[in-house]
Amino acid sequence: MYEYDLLVVGSANADLVTRVERRPAAGETVLGSDLAVHPGGKGANQAVAAARLGARTALLARVGDDHHGRLLLDSQRAAGVDTVGVLVGGAPTGIALITVDPSGDNSIVVAPGANGRLTPDDVRAAGALLRASRVISTQLEIPLETVVEVVRNLAPGSRFVLNPSPPRPLTPELLTACDPLIVNEHEAQVILGGAEAGDTPEGWARDLLALGPRSVVITLGGEGALVASADGVARVPSVKVDAVDTTGAGDAFTAALAWRLGAGATLEEATAYAARVGAIAVTRRGAQEAYPTAAAVDAL
Repeated sequence: MYEYDLLVVGSANADLVTRVERRPAAGETVLGSDLAVHPGGKGANQAVAAARLGARTALLARVGDDHHGRLLLDSQRAAGVDTVGVLVGGAPTGIALITVDPSGDNSIVVAPGANGRLTPDDVRAAGALLRASRVISTQLEIPLETVVEVVRNLAPGSRFVLNPSPPRPLTPELLTACDPLIVNEHEAQVILGGAEAGDTPEGWARDLLALGPRSVVITLGGEGALVASADGVARVPSVKVDAVDTTGAGDAFTAALAWRLGAGATLEEATAYAARVGAIAVTRRGAQEAYPTAAAVDAL
């Protein structure tokens, strides 16, 4: 019996957010709104999103011994995430500088801070936490060698989910562990490494599967998502909503998908559920505070 439905190994950042009428061109200055500070980071976001949905969730991450670190720990605990794996110190808490335009689209620059100090040794030391988790989800805002170490310490029967963001080329060892690999269109092209890919998402999915993942999910924004595995390729429609802020919506999608897969849903079923979670998230400002409960998803 697993103690946790989902263990997230990843980043925890303080999101510094300003809203702008338009994002600046090179060399240009634009005025934004007053600065808002929110708990964020892809790993921390995923953990909160899953816990809000009812998953028994733990987080393995590193934050600084500072105000932003305490903000992040408070947010995790308020959502019901077990923070036994959150390490404190080594560097200041990571920071994400985020601008949001009137359409809800965002641009993000991340200063990794303590996230860059989450090491393979930290993963090995958390072996009991990995063995206690049904699904392990990671991203790439922490060192790549740390993510590889997660794969090397997976317990038999556990499932590994990777959202390679920000994207970079991946080793066969990492790719073959993914079930699924979750990418958007840009990330898909980076992972394919400029190889001659098909001109459709279906083509990209087949090319990605050929690299070794057991399954692939490609998110397509307003066009929904595409799922691919040995069983074939299928489209999952989007849920139409008026977007206010897309910050963290992809993290909510990934967390919901990973949790539902661990609960026994098919890849297509889990992706459809995740699409509803992501749709609700974009109708609210911020990342973690925008994530819905299971009741809200059911109501949608």
